[in-house]
Amino acid sequence: MPGLDSRDIEEALTLFRAGNLAAAAQVCEAILRRNRRNVDALYLLALIAMNRRDCEEAERIFAKATKVDPNSAEIWNNRGSNLCAMNLPDRALEAFDRAIAIAPTFFEAIYNRGKALNDTGQLEAALASYDKCLELQPRYVPALNNRGNLLEKLERNEEALTSYNKCLAAAPTFATAWKNAGIVLIKLRRYEEAAKALGRALELDPAQDAIGHLIYARQQLCDWHDLPALISKLVDGVQKGKVTAIPFVLLGATDSAKLQLEYAQDYVAKKYAPASRTLWRGERYAHERIRIAYLSADFREHATAYLTAGLFERHDRTKFETIAISFSPYRPDEAQQRIRNAFEKFIDVRNMSDGEVANLIRELEVDIAVDLMCLTQHHRLGILAFRPAPIQVNFLGYPGTVGAPYIDYIIADRVVIPAADQQFYSEKVVYLPDTYQPNDDRRVCPALGMARADHGLPEHGFVFCSFNNTFKITPMIFDIWMRLLRQVDGSVLWLLEGDALVLQNLGREAERRGVAASRLIFAKRVGLEHHLARHRLADLFLDTLPYNAHTTASDALWMGLPVLTCPGRTFAGRVAASLLSAAGLEELIASSLADYEAMALKLARDGPLLDSLRERVESSRHDGRLFDTVLYTRQLESAYVQMWARFQKGEPPASISVPRIERNGRAGFVPT
Repeated sequence: MPGLDSRDIEEALTLFRAGNLAAAAQVCEAILRRNRRNVDALYLLALIAMNRRDCEEAERIFAKATKVDPNSAEIWNNRGSNLCAMNLPDRALEAFDRAIAIAPTFFEAIYNRGKALNDTGQLEAALASYDKCLELQPRYVPALNNRGNLLEKLERNEEALTSYNKCLAAAPTFATAWKNAGIVLIKLRRYEEAAKALGRALELDPAQDAIGHLIYARQQLCDWHDLPALISKLVDGVQKGKVTAIPFVLLGATDSAKLQLEYAQDYVAKKYAPASRTLWRGERYAHERIRIAYLSADFREHATAYLTAGLFERHDRTKFETIAISFSPYRPDEAQQRIRNAFEKFIDVRNMSDGEVANLIRELEVDIAVDLMCLTQHHRLGILAFRPAPIQVNFLGYPGTVGAPYIDYIIADRVVIPAADQQFYSEKVVYLPDTYQPNDDRRVCPALGMARADHGLPEHGFVFCSFNNTFKITPMIFDIWMRLLRQVDGSVLWLLEGDALVLQNLGREAERRGVAASRLIFAKRVGLEHHLARHRLADLFLDTLPYNAHTTASDALWMGLPVLTCPGRTFAGRVAASLLSAAGLEELIASSLADYEAMALKLARDGPLLDSLRERVESSRHDGRLFDTVLYTRQLESAYVQMWARFQKGEPPASISVPRIERNGRAGFVPT
């Protein structure tokens, strides 16, 4: 009989390797009818169940197999992998530990242990497991790739790139590692190398979800030679339901709110689906004050912090209890210290898993969880997927819909989301009366203290400027800018310095349009105060489409520099118009790109008109609604109260319109 069983096991293995799972299972079951303790048949039957994605059946059989043979490292290792697939990481770790105790040099089990630790947010322990695996097997491709992923998550990007490069040395045709290397090169702002790596990933595997990252890298380089074709492929993939990019890429590559919604929904469903078991289950809290938690990785020297610091400081502590949930991977800085002081609780959760953070939010009985990032870099959307709070809000960081069923509201205004566009948002829209964007009236407003010559600018020529990130510059907008330079003698275009290749690419594009490359001036990256001060050297800020200036537009207006915009068809393309409306400067909002070009030309030729506009922009910092932080805070708090009141009544989320609060003179303005 043992000989027969051995021959049958070989037959079953042959069938299994050929993909004939049903026949392999029949042979195993026949063996087990003769000998229910045949561990080889049990083990193979468990693997067959795993291949069929019947994880519960596989676990039932693995349990029998490990009982029959508790000293098989291989069986314990595969049982651990199955438990991971069942989302039972703690039990999986126990299985991997059993395997490693039996076979201390079993590098696959050590690697799998690292994956399980990674999944539970134990990142340093996971890294130690990957390192141990690689000590035993230095060219083990899965460990090299996942080690890079972990280091990238920890913002140890140079080390991550080294790991990916080792992975590619061992497996030069591994498309996923090329894609991952490209992503980390983007984070390192090495866009040319990133574009090459991402292009290689797509050559090796056209199905790789690298095209969106490639588009972003090319946009950062202002490398437009095949951009329309790439965007067309991206849109085609999105329309076919393929996850081909992070949703953020669509904000700068398309102007369709409908497409952005559909893609965000697909992306979230595949990457950040709602947890099968929610943490909040209908409880109604009865706190004396509404308890609000703000979630962000950007409580630091970052645009989000510059906009929100004053808001956090001005919250009415008699009505609201505020909590910061910070998962910044960066070291604390001066901006973070100010924000820490603004909150009643500031909790650093960077070393906690999404599930652990969600449990913390539930234990704190947070009434309203406000995600300041959603789908931007370093986001932790997975936290809110557990539904830890009864009310969950998309605010400020991501200028579009998240497409997540567990995000109830999006903070907006009637410019960024016209009423007719509500259909393109999975969230219910909360309309603030002025602008959705907060501003900090305590930020510095530095004096000039510099001359145009210090920045390579002409003393008397007209200076058009656009300090937007280079990925927002599109051929369509650049065409207009070059026509303006041709029509305004002695004028220059002042841009923010990017990758060295940007200077070459934009210079070449200018020459193609009949403009000398020398008329493009690039501003070096400097500290915030210096950057703000140099705005006064420019004459007119020219906005971009389909992705507008956001904080960049606020910076310009704060420093008295007129911003000319043309509203697009999406949230991301209507922000500057929102800010100008709140500032009472509607005449700087063009009705079309043709109007935008004509208005820019008129302002460049009509000095008195531009001077009067500059005076109005300057006075709006003191007298307008845009920079009235106290006013903004009261209006946002009114929105929170309405959300909370609906929840207390048992009513579902619904669109909310916050009534306008009239200003009392210079309410909210604090001189700097």
